[in-house]
Amino acid sequence: MPIAADGIHHLRLTVTDLDRSRRFYTGLLGFDVAAESPPPDDPSAEEVFKILFGGVVLIRGNLLLGLRPMASAGDRFDPDRVGLDHLSFGVPGRGDLEQALALFDSHGVTHGEITTLATFGIDVLPFEDPDGVQLELTAPAAG
Repeated sequence: MPIAADGIHHLRLTVTDLDRSRRFYTGLLGFDVAAESPPPDDPSAEEVFKILFGGVVLIRGNLLLGLRPMASAGDRFDPDRVGLDHLSFGVPGRGDLEQALALFDSHGVTHGEITTLATFGIDVLPFEDPDGVQLELTAPAAG
């Protein structure tokens, strides 16, 4: 019998600059802070490090997104290496994609164009986070 997995519970991204990534995901994608690491001089910091790695856990709806500041400053995401290719967030409709284009442009976020993938019945808008992680917004295609 296969394992009865039913969706993504959480994911964690390794980032180069925690503050920059936190601002990106909270300010542009509407995540809230669910938990964060205590300062290094806090007596609980060493124990919490085993779970949060000095980072923060964000939440939006049912998705928990951890940011782990363990990458060196010059590191960049590479979708052509083993591991994550991209991560897509669902939005209600094409209007949300068009609104995102304007928001991304006003904040200097690298992005592609809205594309309809008729075979899947979706419209997608690819973009990148501050470390070059390939992200996407996906909406049902207007039919």
